[in-house]
Amino acid sequence: MQSPLYVGVDVAKEEVVVSCSQNSFPVRAIPNKPSPLKQFLKTLPPDARIGMEATGIYHQGMADLAVSMGFTVYVLNPKDTWHYAKGTGMRAKTDRVDARLIARYVANESAYLHPYEPPTAEQRLMDQLLRRRSKIVSLKTALRLSCADAPFLDSQADKVMAGFADLLKQIDREIARLNTLIPNRDEQVKKLQTIAGVGPLTSSWLANLFDRVKFKNSDAVVAFVGIDPRPCDSGQKRGRRRLSKRGPSEGRRLLYNAAMAAAKSPVWQPLYAHYRQLGWPSTGALVIIARKILRIAFALTKQGSSFDPTLVPTGA
Repeated sequence: MQSPLYVGVDVAKEEVVVSCSQNSFPVRAIPNKPSPLKQFLKTLPPDARIGMEATGIYHQGMADLAVSMGFTVYVLNPKDTWHYAKGTGMRAKTDRVDARLIARYVANESAYLHPYEPPTAEQRLMDQLLRRRSKIVSLKTALRLSCADAPFLDSQADKVMAGFADLLKQIDREIARLNTLIPNRDEQVKKLQTIAGVGPLTSSWLANLFDRVKFKNSDAVVAFVGIDPRPCDSGQKRGRRRLSKRGPSEGRRLLYNAAMAAAKSPVWQPLYAHYRQLGWPSTGALVIIARKILRIAFALTKQGSSFDPTLVPTGA
């Protein structure tokens, strides 16, 4: 059987550079606009497999268009392709080189990649709102810290901080409104909030994740979010475990904040104290709780049930 065509795409704001691992067409640049992209995609065989890096919003147009036309699309983690380039001894980095590399990566690794599935408009908007909220919170924190030792800036800083607070409230209202528009989302969010420590933001992010990605089990969820311990063993050596941090950083931040709130609740405090008594640092104990919260949230979503606090282990 003839192997499918593997196409690599290096995406930028104004144009995309396309390449093929089989060299069936020359490397060339195409305007990153629907009409020229569609014209190019029509020239590809139906079984072509297209790879591109996640580049903010710039890859979304071509990825969504290609899927709508029946192509298999892989949206890649830029870290993966960077390490792949290092491993293959790549010495240069240009748009054309990157496009060739992505085509080569997809050709060799497609059996282990997950095809891209476009989110719904509501799912994409929810993700954007949560990302923007996180950015505003970080800016607000930076402003507060930078002005802490400058009393003469207090008046103006307070005005800006008030503006940040109003902006966050507006985003929170939009998140709540969006939850009511997505079928069954509002009920799902309320059930997730029965987990001690999980608030409106974390529950909205979790519900959006579980609707967006169909995980096989809780291990897959943990790995996707990047709070799975990464072993580093060789022979008799047992290296220190660190988190893989392969998934969305915003999800890890929300789950860690949820774990901090949970550790103060009667439900989770005994388990947190247990790990601290075993010698775990506070950060490690909170990560363990965050991982358990994520597994429980996945189970509740699969079962359509509410949280049962009696099932949380005490560690005794």
